Amino acid sequence: MDYKSAGVDVEAGYEFVARIRGAVERTRRPEQLGGLGGFGGLFALPAGYREPVLVAGTDGVGTKLKLAFALDRHDTIGIDCVAMCANDVLAQGAEPLFFLDYLATGKLSPAQLAGVVEGIAAGCLEAGCTLLGGETAEMPGFYAAGEYDVAGFCVGIVEKSQIIDGSRVQVGDVLLGLASSGVHSNGFSLVRRIVELSGLDWHHRPEALCASLGEILLTPTRIYVKPVRAALQAGFDIRGIAHITGGGLVENVPRALGGLGARLERASWPVPRIFDWLARTGAVGEVDMQMTFNLGLGLVLACPPDQAEALQAFFAECNEAVFPIGTVGEAAGVVFV
Repeated sequence: MDYKSAGVDVEAGYEFVARIRGAVERTRRPEQLGGLGGFGGLFALPAGYREPVLVAGTDGVGTKLKLAFALDRHDTIGIDCVAMCANDVLAQGAEPLFFLDYLATGKLSPAQLAGVVEGIAAGCLEAGCTLLGGETAEMPGFYAAGEYDVAGFCVGIVEKSQIIDGSRVQVGDVLLGLASSGVHSNGFSLVRRIVELSGLDWHHRPEALCASLGEILLTPTRIYVKPVRAALQAGFDIRGIAHITGGGLVENVPRALGGLGARLERASWPVPRIFDWLARTGAVGEVDMQMTFNLGLGLVLACPPDQAEALQAFFAECNEAVFPIGTVGEAAGVVFV
């Protein structure tokens, strides 16, 4: 007996590392020390901070992975993983510094998982962070053939005095919504159930949609780091940031408002057609839609009323679709009007 006969192919692991080396190197920031292959990643804190605070976040992609398996397409899932973590770090006002990934599979396919890591590298480039390291675990008998799991870990940095935690949000502040790229990476257990019970498959293209269900739903989560960081550096007073993930607008918006609530004007932003299709096909009620999906908004910001118009114009110049979607109120929670 040997390790390979037990189901673990170390040679495939070496091939995998060789395949991803170039993608990983492209994400390198000046603060990174050393290279790929060490037992730990080394990263020096950027200069210029008086009271630097590290902000850490971790997340995965959830059952959206099942769609990637079904379509045998793995180049976007890595972007999702980075986005879920980097956007969370950004919600505290932090600049993402580095990212690490964890990949686990039953039998390592170098080509398949290299596609995942290339997506992770693409996401890191978009977020401006280094892909500092990761772990790939081959675990025979633990995962179904052709399947894997992926998780990510992101660390960012922010000046202590510039932390965004909602404590400065005031009643009357304007809420701006930045458009999502679609469903992002939440609610896929419901999405999959709707498609399954409808008798359709991922290749089906509904008349109301511009592409197949698979193409639309695999669209990766939008990464908002560069435009939001640019707005902060330009001096805009962004007092709260909500990343709209699991729990939708109902759960996530109040988390950014320091105990205050939100009054959202339901007709103030366009909802992508995929959400209408899901609601109609699955007979999903409006409340459940609001508590499950982002409904077209990936990030919600709170800012003073006298800065709202200028901030909208700034994001428009950054090619970000942004909408004034409501205001901050005294009553906790979210009210749709």
